[in-house]
Amino acid sequence: MKGAERRSRVVAVVGMCGAGKSVACDVFRELGWGYVRFGQITIDLLKEEGRPITPEEEKEKREALRREHGMGAYALLSLPKIERLLGDGPVVADGLYSWSEYKILRERFGERFSVLCVYASPETRYGRLGERRHREDDRDHRNRMLTPVQARARDYAEIENIEKGGPIAMADFTVSNESSLRELRSAVRKLARGLEAG
Repeated sequence: MKGAERRSRVVAVVGMCGAGKSVACDVFRELGWGYVRFGQITIDLLKEEGRPITPEEEKEKREALRREHGMGAYALLSLPKIERLLGDGPVVADGLYSWSEYKILRERFGERFSVLCVYASPETRYGRLGERRHREDDRDHRNRMLTPVQARARDYAEIENIEKGGPIAMADFTVSNESSLRELRSAVRKLARGLEAG
């Protein structure tokens, strides 16, 4: 891949809730990559409408956006920001969920687009999600606590309703997050550096 194409690379980070996607994205951001979070669209719209930021409100808004724009809604609505950021360098996208979103980004960016899957078992993820606590600096609502029952229900809904398994199955790279955050960050940093080098 030529230098200009490396600069215009887009990496989407995928995985189930609690797998460690946000941590992986933070590593890319620390290395100077542009950052797009698909789910921020939901948060911003709820704030504009004066509605509370709750899982129920977010679910309702996500479903409304997909009814209006189709299952690729979040990729379509994020394209202008991704393309704007690509002018300054590579971009990491957090929150690619649906198969339709995957296909939209693949079609738009071709070989410049790759997918990184962060994997952790359901048992590991549910344990982490149950231990999360609200942080005052979590303005983007990226890290919220879920009970095991809530987490499993979310898993089922995302797999059955938005075909979240498709992008995970088609991932170009996979990193395991079954041990420490330090190991996850190290693996993601190594991958990012490799992508930057071409």
